[in-house]
Amino acid sequence: MNANPGTLHSLSPHSSPNQIVVGNSGRLPITHTGHGSLITTNSSLVLRNVLLSPSLITNLLSVRQLTRENPISVEFDAFGFSVKDIHTRQVIRRCDSTGDLYPVMPCGAPSSSPPFAGVASVELWHQRLGHPGDDALRRVLHQFRFTCAPSAPHTCHACRLGKHARLPFSSSHTPSYFPFQLLHLDVWTSPVASVSSFMYYLVVLDSCMHYVWTFPLRHKSNVLSVLTAFYAYVQTQFERPVLAFQTDNGKEFDSLAVRSLLSKHGTVLRLSCPYTSQQNGKAERMLRTLNNSVRSLLFHAFMPARFWAEALGTATLLLNYKPCTTSSPRSPHELLLGTAPDYSTLRMFGCLCYPNTSSTSRHKLDHRSVACVFFGYPPDHRGYRCYDPRTRQVLTSRHVRFHETHFPFAVAPDLPAVGATQAPRYVPAPLQVPLTAPPPPCDASSPDSVEFGPHASHQRAGAAGSSSAA
Repeated sequence: MNANPGTLHSLSPHSSPNQIVVGNSGRLPITHTGHGSLITTNSSLVLRNVLLSPSLITNLLSVRQLTRENPISVEFDAFGFSVKDIHTRQVIRRCDSTGDLYPVMPCGAPSSSPPFAGVASVELWHQRLGHPGDDALRRVLHQFRFTCAPSAPHTCHACRLGKHARLPFSSSHTPSYFPFQLLHLDVWTSPVASVSSFMYYLVVLDSCMHYVWTFPLRHKSNVLSVLTAFYAYVQTQFERPVLAFQTDNGKEFDSLAVRSLLSKHGTVLRLSCPYTSQQNGKAERMLRTLNNSVRSLLFHAFMPARFWAEALGTATLLLNYKPCTTSSPRSPHELLLGTAPDYSTLRMFGCLCYPNTSSTSRHKLDHRSVACVFFGYPPDHRGYRCYDPRTRQVLTSRHVRFHETHFPFAVAPDLPAVGATQAPRYVPAPLQVPLTAPPPPCDASSPDSVEFGPHASHQRAGAAGSSSAA
């Protein structure tokens, strides 16, 4: 019996009215059945027909069912138990116990863990989610009832390299009561050109929902075209006006063309005083958060700095997926688009992956897959972006197998980048269409709050997303 769907495969709804009866005579519902595995020193043991009940506090393993389905025997003693191969009598798994129960521990672990060795550790989820802080990670694990293998407090080397910061600025708060009432903008300059020749990126942060968009730029003058497209996106998808922009004193914002665009839409431009970045503190802190995540993703995957635009797209998506305590315990993605993020699709950036290529094979005996590097999530497809170093192309596929402990750039740091003539068009950070009617304003009690229009769509916008062939 298991409480975490992430450790099982081949899940199917449980149609029987049967329930799990616990020690206090309470009854727990069974939502699904599936299959799992138990890792040993040289193989995996099959666990079939595992009952999934999210209300369980502790996962339970049936020794009788385990021995029926696998050629093993289990021997218990005063200090723990041993799993032996029934043919060779060789011990293939040993778990020690210091209490009254017999916990199943990961191979080589000194302490107890959930019954399935396949359960992801807290450290693994920390890496999958783009190296968030401890508080943000704890909220995700608690809110979505992830079962994690216990581990000692970990020190993430990639976080130490990517997030080491000086003392923060003191912050001030200007209340926002509905989306697009106040947007914070800033442009960050990269010391390294990306493989798609991007040198900058524009960050747009909604003060109410805390949803963030990022747009890689080749020149600062491209800010005008990005803002023009952003206006059309907001008015078409949300039927909302943009009331005010808060920016620094950069010429890319304080120009005649930008002021003319803002005047046309009735948007107020609020500029910081020269050399006073604290007046645009929200955008500055968002840049720091994004860059911390970008550096951590690159360092953990051993990827060169020229792939920063790829890491930026993934960091932006993951940041919008994480709960935001400032405005709501819900994530900015859920607040703005009306649907909870799907964490089950997340994989570790930069890891080894194998997309299915059978549809493009030259003949029936050709390879059905190719070793690639996971490059993130396409904004206009329900799949994954996979970089093939051999052909220097980025493949988009939903049929992908991942090896999240292997990183191709760790063993071959000089893998070629995507060729300039072969690189697909980079789509900036996702301008996503709400899948349901948008949520109510942040503060419904505010006299200035306005209800959303009845605009809804079931399509995803493909205008600006998180990925590029780097």
